[in-house]
Amino acid sequence: MKALERKIIEEGKIFPGNIVKVSGFLNHRIDVKFMMEMGKEIARLYPTGVNKILTIEASGIAIAVCAAYFMDVPVVYAKKGKTKNLQSDVYSAEVESFTHGTTYNVVVSKEFLSAEDKVLVVDDFLANGNALKGLISIIGQAGAEVAGCAVAIEKGFQHGGDNLRKEGVRVESLAIIDEMTDDSVKFREQ
Repeated sequence: MKALERKIIEEGKIFPGNIVKVSGFLNHRIDVKFMMEMGKEIARLYPTGVNKILTIEASGIAIAVCAAYFMDVPVVYAKKGKTKNLQSDVYSAEVESFTHGTTYNVVVSKEFLSAEDKVLVVDDFLANGNALKGLISIIGQAGAEVAGCAVAIEKGFQHGGDNLRKEGVRVESLAIIDEMTDDSVKFREQ
């Protein structure tokens, strides 16, 4: 998605340690109109068959909701740990966050995923693929089908998306950064 690549270049910031900060439009302050364009593109990439979207709190929720709007399906999001109002009957997976350098136990209530579901995983970033692998594990625990994964920004040089593709998972990223220095990014031709 060329518009997303332009937005990353114009509004994003690059930090040492392979960090690209897009909090001005994607995951801190949200450019709703642009996010809706990304959701529409995800819906175009997955036009049929999906009946549920699964994401992880918190940054994945906005893009998942925008995609769900155009796909006319509900969004379920994995919570980072059990809460007092979440029953003990959950699917769970350990997920390591590249950006936060933390490992979370993410959970989804069993009442929201079932074997009848065909689930699209949606997230804002894909680095090493740990979040997507955790969500795919939860879908498997439910006996549901993985329709694929849709990501706003993939860090191709970290190979998480490439490894998932080699495992047979359909991964569609709206922008793939193949190279990153302290002051520039190079995108993969798609």
